[in-house]
Amino acid sequence: MPHTSAIPAYSADGVWEKLQLAAELAQPDVPVPATTLVSLVVQDGQIRWVGPSDALPAAFAALPRHAGFGALVTPGLVDCHTHLVYGGQRANEFAMRLAGASYEDVAKAGGGIVSSVRATRKASEDALFQAALPRLQALLDEGVCAIEIKSGYGLALEHERKQLRVARRLGEALGVTVRTTFLGAHALPPEYTGRSADYIKLVCEQMLPALAAEGLVDAVDVFCERIAFSLTETELVFQAAQRLGIPVKLHAEQISNMGGSALAARYGALSCDHIEHLDADGIAAMKSAGTVAVLLPGAYYTLRDTQLPPIAGLHAAGVPMAVSTDHNPGTSPALSLLLMANMACTLFRLTVPEALAGITTHAARALGLQDSHGLLASGRPANFVLWPVAEAAELAYWFGQKPACTIVRQGRVVRNDLRNDLASKDPSHGA
Repeated sequence: MPHTSAIPAYSADGVWEKLQLAAELAQPDVPVPATTLVSLVVQDGQIRWVGPSDALPAAFAALPRHAGFGALVTPGLVDCHTHLVYGGQRANEFAMRLAGASYEDVAKAGGGIVSSVRATRKASEDALFQAALPRLQALLDEGVCAIEIKSGYGLALEHERKQLRVARRLGEALGVTVRTTFLGAHALPPEYTGRSADYIKLVCEQMLPALAAEGLVDAVDVFCERIAFSLTETELVFQAAQRLGIPVKLHAEQISNMGGSALAARYGALSCDHIEHLDADGIAAMKSAGTVAVLLPGAYYTLRDTQLPPIAGLHAAGVPMAVSTDHNPGTSPALSLLLMANMACTLFRLTVPEALAGITTHAARALGLQDSHGLLASGRPANFVLWPVAEAAELAYWFGQKPACTIVRQGRVVRNDLRNDLASKDPSHGA
């Protein structure tokens, strides 16, 4: 059953014991030898200690105990690129593409982003909230503990505000960390056809300052592409964000190599996303700036793309790679981050450790949450998941299966589906 109360269930405080540790995703207080079961201490909603169960400090010995039954523990998942709040849906465009239309053909025919703009503008704030609620719940039920939600389907101040307000409400209602991103420069609204300079001026001088003043903007994004906004227009938006002290991100190099990633890196971008056409100069710029590359295999798959992101180049340069659902109604109607991890492995050839870091550690960094999410370590909020699997590879191996996991989010147990006999049973039993 979905959990839709404010912050449901019960406190996670105590010692979580008899757990397997996903070593690459943790900084234990005491080194953990291979195959050793670990304990994780939670007090006041914070992780206080991680290490071998037989090395548990005496100071924690009297705390309540939570049996882990040998389950694998990982940080809570982080979905770092979504367009979760919108009106309507675009299944008809899916059919158009199957019949041979390209992404650009759909946009030129009046579909694409602008069709979602029409539906979003018609919807009330409450209607948008009710539509987005089950989408977010589906992601949370799979272990997501932090998520980015973009605007960009309003393209006018009142409607962008509406989307961002809904994003904030969702975080409060479901007890999850939500980072809001203003994507006013997502597409040119119909009323500004042929007047992109005027629209960018509106975005920079009115929309962004107003929304930032209302506390609705955690980051600013732009769709820099030949069917969207130019490098010059993108830079104007970045400059406006910089004046307000707001970090930037970029939809970059999805359809062509515009050089957007290098521009974003000059502004210290948190991330550049899509990046199928990213070149060596862009990779070098991202490396120098510490910018995360966000891979979006759901869009790649849905659009039947054939241009792979430069995974080898990113890997060689040491650019961190995050993986996200890119949930949106047109090009990635995905509601499973674990499926995206599988796709990142099968389509983009990421290794399992890379894919798991991509939906935890690197995804948190892409949102500026690297100090609070994506890693199991003392001093961080208690956001973690217990998985009924024998090894970490299973998280990227299975697809179409919702594991019966236990989820701790914001220091609360919001789901506890582990069976008492996990330690003795094959985790795939009954599947």
